Amino acid sequence: MIGADEARSYVLAGLSPLAPLEHPLAASIGLVAASTVTAREPAPSFTNSAMDGFALRANDVTASETRLRIVDSVFAGESSNVVVGRGEATRIMTGAPLPPGADSVCPREDAVVEDGHVVIHHAVAVGDSVRHVGEDITVGQTLVEPGDVITPALLGALAAQGLTSINAHPVPRVGVLSTGNELVESGPLRAGQIRDSNRPTLLAALARSGFSPVDLGTVRDAKEDLRAAFDAARATCDAVISTGGVSAGDADFVKVVLAELFGERARSMQVAIRPGKPFTFALDAANATPFFGLAGNPVSTLVGFELFVRPALRRLAGQRDIDRPIVPMVLDCDLTRQPDGKLHLVHGICRVHDDGRLHVESLARRGSHLLFAIAQANCLVMAPDGPSLAAGESVRALVLEDDHLNAV
Repeated sequence: MIGADEARSYVLAGLSPLAPLEHPLAASIGLVAASTVTAREPAPSFTNSAMDGFALRANDVTASETRLRIVDSVFAGESSNVVVGRGEATRIMTGAPLPPGADSVCPREDAVVEDGHVVIHHAVAVGDSVRHVGEDITVGQTLVEPGDVITPALLGALAAQGLTSINAHPVPRVGVLSTGNELVESGPLRAGQIRDSNRPTLLAALARSGFSPVDLGTVRDAKEDLRAAFDAARATCDAVISTGGVSAGDADFVKVVLAELFGERARSMQVAIRPGKPFTFALDAANATPFFGLAGNPVSTLVGFELFVRPALRRLAGQRDIDRPIVPMVLDCDLTRQPDGKLHLVHGICRVHDDGRLHVESLARRGSHLLFAIAQANCLVMAPDGPSLAAGESVRALVLEDDHLNAV
């Protein structure tokens, strides 16, 4: 057996980001930039009001009562050529250009309008409620560097520069196929048959992680069928995941076919983890397409996805941070195990408690076939080889979902 870290390193060693493409800016959210982008316009591009109010000269306003004559109004999208002189003010709306002569703005709620005049009862400093040219972005400033993720705010800033596209790594298209003569999708089950849960589970996990899933269907346990399926998949997908056929059974042909297709670029492993010990990885030398052969039991499949597949796909997508957070947590329940030379991976439910720490409040029933048992899990506890762990002990756990970590 080999350690999980060694298996992970082997997978990642031959992978690099997919070749970048030009993407419409509106469709680039979550993509990873491949080129540097610099600003070609300042933002704001003109001095404007940050508030609805009155544009004025700060020196005209005293700490006591000041009465200024309203000489004009200016709205966003307009401009005014009326110079604000001594003892005068212009009514102004948020985003409107500051009129000539004015150097500050008094918010509307801090003023009273009387007979064509504005009355102010406090001092105003130069620059109050004014947005200055280049305050956010200056011309030539670097906005995007290779490896940056396009967030909603960054997308908006680029749109404000007038950009309509960006050079970025594409989202990997990932094919998923299930193997096994026993698999059916619908209709009544005959003796020995089961419904395929691995494929829909992985397709959903891929979509949840921001990848583009491709349903490749099911394949029977026959070498020629598997070879045809893998050949077709590598022509259309950036990565391929199969489940089943990687252990030591008489009908476990996935590892055999991958070895025949890719020679020394295919490796069948026994990883020192539970569940998910059997794992096969291959890399197509022609187009660098990775193939992941995961164990067929559904919980084992998801564990293999989290440990080996998801980080690899994030590398293909150009992500700098390819791993989910692994953080210390407090066990609120006992975790029983026996020393067996393996890292045990146990699904659980965790939340932040009043002490500010993440607590594993409960652990799922264990069994590589118990898929529903882990349906609500939001963490994967990593119990190192050794004796059982007692409630109150600290463990490291991988955070699977962060939507429900709120404090109790």
